[in-house]
Amino acid sequence: MSRTDRPTTLTTYANAHSLLTEALTRFPKEMWRFKPSETDWSIHEIVVHITDSEANSYIRARRLIAEPGRTLMDYDENAWANGLDYHGLDTEDAVELFRWLRGTTYKLIKDLPEATWSHTAYHPENGDMTLDDWLETYARHVSDHIGQMEAVFSTWEKK
Repeated sequence: MSRTDRPTTLTTYANAHSLLTEALTRFPKEMWRFKPSETDWSIHEIVVHITDSEANSYIRARRLIAEPGRTLMDYDENAWANGLDYHGLDTEDAVELFRWLRGTTYKLIKDLPEATWSHTAYHPENGDMTLDDWLETYARHVSDHIGQMEAVFSTWEKK
């Protein structure tokens, strides 16, 4: 990402909570637990996943900033969804935690010195990543999952 593109990406990153909460109003709560298939996630599970991913993102950003060159934690998102019983977790709590995690990280990164953006760390699934790579990934994460939610909703409507 170029230095000139970063402000736009930072804005997208900062606005993710609003994007998520607005999107959730489009889906009736009574269908949030609907799964198009056994292997697909429900909207409920997607919301909890977004927050768990953000918790990992929170740590990854800090590692990239403070400990460049170290390894970033990976995790098996399906194992988390099953092992943590995502359907047993509260989506309101998840959305609020997402708001806090994303907002706190945005405050940390918005005014970082230019040199920090080129810090790298090793991600076991993606290889070496810069802080810019991290930002690009998480700036689009919520919108990618909103697309997934829209597909779940579309399938539910057809049933």
